[in-house]
Amino acid sequence: MRSSIYIQCFGVVSSLIGLSLAAQERPQAFIGARILPMEGAEIPNGVLVVQKGKILAVGGSNLAIPGDAERHDVSGRTLMPGLVDTHSHIGMPEGADGSAPLQPDVRVLDSVNLRSASVSKARAGGITTVNVMPGSGHLLSGQTIYLKLRSGQDLDQLEFNAPGAAPLGGMKMANGTNPRRAAAPFPGTRGKSASLVREQFVKAQDYQKKLKEAGGDPKKLPARDLGMEALVEVLEGRRVVHHHTHRHDDVLTVLRLQKEFGFKVVLHHVSEAWMIADEIAKSGDGASIIVIDSPGGKLETKDLRMTNGAALEKAGVLTAFHTDDPITDSRWLMRSAALAVRAGMGRQKALEGLTLSGAKLLDLQDRIGSLKPGKDADFLLLSGDPLSVYTHVEETWVEGRKVFDRSLAKDHLYAAGGYGASHDSALPFDLLALEGTEMFQ
Repeated sequence: MRSSIYIQCFGVVSSLIGLSLAAQERPQAFIGARILPMEGAEIPNGVLVVQKGKILAVGGSNLAIPGDAERHDVSGRTLMPGLVDTHSHIGMPEGADGSAPLQPDVRVLDSVNLRSASVSKARAGGITTVNVMPGSGHLLSGQTIYLKLRSGQDLDQLEFNAPGAAPLGGMKMANGTNPRRAAAPFPGTRGKSASLVREQFVKAQDYQKKLKEAGGDPKKLPARDLGMEALVEVLEGRRVVHHHTHRHDDVLTVLRLQKEFGFKVVLHHVSEAWMIADEIAKSGDGASIIVIDSPGGKLETKDLRMTNGAALEKAGVLTAFHTDDPITDSRWLMRSAALAVRAGMGRQKALEGLTLSGAKLLDLQDRIGSLKPGKDADFLLLSGDPLSVYTHVEETWVEGRKVFDRSLAKDHLYAAGGYGASHDSALPFDLLALEGTEMFQ
């Protein structure tokens, strides 16, 4: 009986996918919402037009709408760009192991479970782009991956990349307490931690030099080293470093190493950013911060302040928010911005911290982060203001396709919780959660 249900459901799903693909060819107009475009002023009674996964136009009620457009009346709702989570661990990723403190060759893309309930919860939280990272228990724990949270069960369906190019991502690094351990080869002190990182980058510089000297001649090329290849990408600015760091002195160590080797870096967490906001600003580097109302569990975070966002904004530092899911559940990312505003951060910069600033830190601002013609049609429909505790994400759209709808039983489960909300799906679209719903009547 159950197998026959699956067959019927696959047929229904296939039909829906076909309709969705067909709809991509036809313009879709979302009419009447309060639009928060991030680039440009708020539009009280706005119109958003999308087609083939891209934004065609955004404007006021007098905006011309194509005659063949499918119209969506979204009056009374708030429409804003999809959220960008610059630091997450959804999909239960694993990176480096206990064999060494520096493992740049490890790719987190080889360990992401897209059927994890955490991925569905991220969509329910309005997250449309996410930087999935390995953990911070190593000085260098491997390569991150940027994902678009499209519907799909295969990683190549969610990878954020240019056609024919390798998946986009950064390099995860950490200092402070996490990578320090009592037994070698892991460092036991902060000074030793920095020396090991410096030594690794010197090796990468030497490898880079040999590659250039070989000039593409296979006979002159050094023996292939996957870790060195990844670090050369870092040295050449093709892969940004995402650096876990908390204490002010650890942050300054990161900036010292960044200046020495010239890599691009995003400072993650920076619990004591309020102490050294001006120094961070002078470096020109951006920050990805976490805002939690119940800090604890790690001594180096004892001086975490909710005023970090306000201090970084005042200093002129490009600042985004992240969940570090499961530290903060992906469904509550917008709440982080609200808490930052409560502590003195400006409303507009806080909203950008959920969207455009995160896109800039990932160097994806040409495609995502704001509602602008030509950008990807990633957006949210909210029941109210994004900074209100009473607001729900009602719909999440990625590249012009709906990937979350709170009005559907299976999606509501991930948004609101309940039995099965944390069960990893064994089948696409979580078919078991659909049993007994209208589709099966």
